[in-house]
Amino acid sequence: MVKGANVGLAALSEDVGSVMVSLGWSSATGEGDADVSVLLLDGDGKVRSDVDFCFYNNPVAGNGSVQLLGKTPTADGSEDRISFDLDAVPEEIDKVVVAASRYGGSRFGELDDLRLTLADSAGDGLVRFAVEEADEVSAVIFGELYRRSGEWKFRAVGQGYASGLAGLATDYGVDIDDDAAEEDAREQGEQGHEQEQGQEYAEEAPLPEPAGQPTASARVPAQATGARPDDVPAAPAQDGPAAPAKPARRPRTAKKKVTLPRTTRKSLADNESWRSARLFPVSALKSDRERETRATSVVLSVMAQVPEFGRRLTAGFGAPAGRMETFTEVTLPHGESPRRPDGVVRVERAGKLWTALVETKTNGNALKPDQVQAYMDIAARRGYEAVITLSNDVALDGSPLVDVRIDGRRKHKVALWHLSWAEVVHQAQMLIRHEGVGNAAHAWLLQELLHYLQHENSGCHGFQNMGAAWVPVRRGIDDETLCQGDARALEVIENWERLVRQVCLRLGGELGQKVLPVQRARRGSDPGARRAELADHLCEQGRLNAEIRIEGTPGVLAITADLRTGKLRTSIEVPSAEPGYPLSRVKRLIRRLAEAPADLHIETLVDGPGAGPRGTLERLRPEPADIVPKDGAQITGFRLSLFKGMGSGRGSAETGFIRSVDEAVDRFHAQVVAQVEAPAPRRSRSEEPTG
Repeated sequence: MVKGANVGLAALSEDVGSVMVSLGWSSATGEGDADVSVLLLDGDGKVRSDVDFCFYNNPVAGNGSVQLLGKTPTADGSEDRISFDLDAVPEEIDKVVVAASRYGGSRFGELDDLRLTLADSAGDGLVRFAVEEADEVSAVIFGELYRRSGEWKFRAVGQGYASGLAGLATDYGVDIDDDAAEEDAREQGEQGHEQEQGQEYAEEAPLPEPAGQPTASARVPAQATGARPDDVPAAPAQDGPAAPAKPARRPRTAKKKVTLPRTTRKSLADNESWRSARLFPVSALKSDRERETRATSVVLSVMAQVPEFGRRLTAGFGAPAGRMETFTEVTLPHGESPRRPDGVVRVERAGKLWTALVETKTNGNALKPDQVQAYMDIAARRGYEAVITLSNDVALDGSPLVDVRIDGRRKHKVALWHLSWAEVVHQAQMLIRHEGVGNAAHAWLLQELLHYLQHENSGCHGFQNMGAAWVPVRRGIDDETLCQGDARALEVIENWERLVRQVCLRLGGELGQKVLPVQRARRGSDPGARRAELADHLCEQGRLNAEIRIEGTPGVLAITADLRTGKLRTSIEVPSAEPGYPLSRVKRLIRRLAEAPADLHIETLVDGPGAGPRGTLERLRPEPADIVPKDGAQITGFRLSLFKGMGSGRGSAETGFIRSVDEAVDRFHAQVVAQVEAPAPRRSRSEEPTG
């Protein structure tokens, strides 16, 4: 579509009761990002109240008809997905505005390939709109969904706001009340107390404003809001030397939610041999069939009882926001042999049913193509919307786990989706540890589910095996007999990508932050061709490389597995933009690394060709001048690295490769990355940008 064009959704597809809108972008460094917001407007073009302003602190709006689903990595950047249940949008809402904003002085001109795509409930793409001429703006309206004569239409807008999210929200009537003074004082008091208890707080990202307009910002406890702090509009401070700084102004956020404390209360048991009674016991599990049956029942029952959890797992598959019921061991006719899918999920909204069949595998068992094909055929005949597979495997872009035939003659389309057990664990962790759920009982249910899934007997451990090609490829690299084009190298590359995606899920769930793999590939490149190129590099160099981006960290965490030397290297490049003499900058870095391990390698990065000096932290603590360039070269940053022995086995046992990667990333983040995340000096409210 071109800017200003509009189209009726019903003319594009029959499955537009619920749609998925994705906003995407990329950047040359892979680090550029933006945050999505949605405004629900009435007939006057204004929000009815602040609850119609949907952003990270309020990710669900319109009685559940609009939900922000978060970011997913793409080949050249990231993509934000938003689920719209158009049949359930309140009747008073005439228009829904989809926008995104940047912060910290960033502008959309620094991002490439700004785009909006819209897909129907079957996952078929209907609309694509590329946004241009957004160089100097910090907020952009990508598009609008609006009603005309009882039908929904889409308009490609592409309008920019130099005043940022604050200006955009104000134009649409978001109430920016000055009602936070007493609340801010209370939160600052709570912040001091909770910091003594080791609680983590996140500062709202600053929102850019036009020059010459000093604004206020606020610090909000991440766990107190029950959601990730985000850009929220703030009102400008009063001019004049006598005017006191105003407290933070922001739209009202969602009500406080319940999260579980990280520390457990003192046990009442007589001794450590006593074990707490569990809602979902795992001690009696003996066979794969028992594991599959119980895991399916446990997960589906919690999905039905905890709305936030059920919605989180199904919204990305086109399910509406409504009353959910789940079933297990259902018998469905299929020729002479009835089929029994492991489960069925049904969601009812406005008298309409959305149905998905569920096929589950545990303990590393692979999905069977004939089973999945039979469920796809049954779903098509009965008018069901989706088939969901759930296993320890991780799906990759452009590489389906199961190949199924789609009968093009059928009018009804069925979508095939996949969930990894690692994704289920991640979503449970995010809800009960960071974002919160509706009440304490729901939090306890999720805690019991998490305990079950993480128990060694459950069989729900995520990706746990590098595959049959792992040992032959390692041997081929050792004896230099592995040739480019070997299919076994491609299998190792695919499993390495699965492992890295799982590392991101696990680390993100523990930290409560966005953790995404970075894929440095040409825009629009084919995922299969990219993996084939990486497989050739593996054959030539004997190394597996990956990068992950952790929200709030100063750089990208790089992971290198050298199959020739048997070593894992985790590293990060820290920019050095502070003023001062080179030796002073080196000393500041070493002071920040006071608790880092002595075997940490530090390399000075210099401007121009050639490498800078390097050394271990143990040697540099008494002699920091050893990594100051002797030729006077300009220091641009430092590379911090840790080395660890690589596991040789293909699995996740104590001596396995997967376990060694997990341990290396955890150690590096806890002992190095967490220490270099030094907070910026606190400025007065009148000096800070809008937050």
